Formats: sequence, structure tokens, C-alpha cells
Amino acid sequence: MVQAILKPLTLDEFLQLPETKPASEYIDGQIIQKPMPQGKHSIVQGELVPAINFIVKPQKIARAFPELRCTFGGRSIVPDIAVFVWDRIPRDENGEVSNTFAISPDWTIEILSPDQNQTKVTKNILHCLKYGSQMGWLIDPGERTVFVYHANQQVEVFDEPDMLISVPSFASHLQLTVCELFGWFLE
Repeated sequence: MVQAILKPLTLDEFLQLPETKPASEYIDGQIIQKPMPQGKHSIVQGELVPAINFIVKPQKIARAFPELRCTFGGRSIVPDIAVFVWDRIPRDENGEVSNTFAISPDWTIEILSPDQNQTKVTKNILHCLKYGSQMGWLIDPGERTVFVYHANQQVEVFDEPDMLISVPSFASHLQLTVCELFGWFLE
């Protein structure tokens, strides 16, 4: 019996495919669909994007984007939240925000879903850091913990209610404790 060998898709071929819901990512030659966000994931994402934008957007310091496809370094990923410093936001010929982001975010934020693989998510954060991100957060709602990744530094763990979570220097006015972040589940 002869079995057809399927040729893996290239990154360019992947980018020509229609978008999926939830989003699919292209990682190491494989297409991996993200899990459907659930309640706690949606709450954190829905509250954190405007909280960040409230601090950084009015002064044109940076902007937070939910579920934005970022393609760089041979991968195409969709962080739960991607934050870009203002002058790095890709623009089109009209000066409007571009539809295509072919660079790493300055700050990548992932919110772990109950059935999501923490290793895969961590690898995406490390990939972002390798390609220029200043910081990565991995928020684990089940453990009420935030892991903060910096380039070439130890991972910080924030799991005590009064701990002020580290943010990139461009967002230094954002003051958010572990208790405040996970307190959004009660609102």
C-alpha cells in the first residue's frame, strides 16, 4: 500500500489560509489551534487590555491589542495580549495601524486556559523575548499566579495577594497587584 506523504505547509502558505476561531498559530512547522477562551481567561483579557491602554495610550507611549497575529522569527503567533511601544506599531501608507504585524510585541501576555499546555505557551513567550520583546507575562488563573519573563533574567513569580506585578519600564505607571488582577473574577 502506498501512502501519500503530505508536504508540511510553509509559513507563507499558512498565512494564506483563512483565519480560524479560535486562532491557529504556526509554530515549528506545525499548525496549532489555540483553545477556546473560557470565563476567567475572558475576564482577565477583557479587563487588562483597557487597564493597560488607560495608562499608555493617551500619551502615545504604547498600545495593547487583544488576539493580534504577530509573525516573526519563523512563527506566527497570536498572544492573548500584545503590547507595542507607540513608535513600533506598524502603519500603512495612510498612517493608520497596519493589518500585518511582522515584529515581536514589546510585551506579550498569555492567559493560561484550563486545558492549555503551559510549556507551549512558555515557549511562545521565550520566542518573543528572543526576538526583542522586553517582557512576557504568563497568567495562570487556576493557580492565581503570574510568571514574569525578562530577557536574560530569572523568571519572577507573583503569587502573594499584595505583590505588585512587574511591568515593562514604558508602562511603569501601571500599578497592579496579584489581588487586584484576580479580584476581577468577583466583579
